[in-house]
Amino acid sequence: MAVLRTDRPQRTLAIPGVYAPQQDSHLLLQAIRREGVGPGMDVLDLGTGTGVLALGAARLGARVTAIDVSRRAVLCARVNAALSRRRVTVRRLDLSAIALSFGERYDVVISNPPYVPTPPVGLLRSGAARAWNGGHDGRALVDQVCACAANALRPRGVLLMVHSGLCGTEITIDRLAEAGLRAQVSDRMLIPFGPVMRSRLAWLRGRGLMDEGQDKEELVVIRAEQP
Repeated sequence: MAVLRTDRPQRTLAIPGVYAPQQDSHLLLQAIRREGVGPGMDVLDLGTGTGVLALGAARLGARVTAIDVSRRAVLCARVNAALSRRRVTVRRLDLSAIALSFGERYDVVISNPPYVPTPPVGLLRSGAARAWNGGHDGRALVDQVCACAANALRPRGVLLMVHSGLCGTEITIDRLAEAGLRAQVSDRMLIPFGPVMRSRLAWLRGRGLMDEGQDKEELVVIRAEQP
C-alpha cells in the first residue's frame, strides 16, 4: 500500500465556522481520483463543508449530491459550486436522517467527518466548533457514516472516508464489516499536528490516546465496498 503525493484541490471559499480544506481533504481527493470517479457515476458527499470533495468529484464528471447539517456549510458549498460553475446538489440534512430522507443509491460515497477527540467542555451540538469536534472518542460522526453507508451504496459501490488514526482505524473497519461491507485502509499519511490537535494535546495524552513525544498525526483513508 503506497502513499502517493497529494494533489492540491482548486481553491475554495471557507467562511468562518466551516472546515477549510486541509491535508485530509487532499488525501481523500487523491483516493477519489484513483477510484475512477467519472461521467455516469453518482456520488454522495457526507458532511460536505466547503464542498471541496463534492467539487472534486464533479470536476471528474460525476453527478454529485452533497449534504451537511450546518447552514453555513450548505451556503458555502453552494457558493463554491456556483463560483466553480459546477452542478452539485447541496442539501441541509443530518447524517442520522439519510436512510429516512431519500432513497437514492450511489456508486461512491465520500466523507471527511469531524474526527478529533473532544474534551467534555468542547462538546458543542451546534455552532462553528462542531465542524471539527468528533465527540469524546472522535467517533460520533464516523460511526454515523459507518451506519448509513451500506444503505446508500449500490451493489459494488464504494465508500471512501478519511479520519485520524486516533479515533480507531480497526474499529471503523470492524463497524463497516458488521454492516456488510468489505473494508480496508487504502492510504496512510503522517502530518504535523494542526492548531486544534495542539490545543488538546494535554487532554489526549492524559487519556492515553498518544505518546508523550508524539508530534505527528496519522491520517487514514478507509475504502469499503458493497458486495
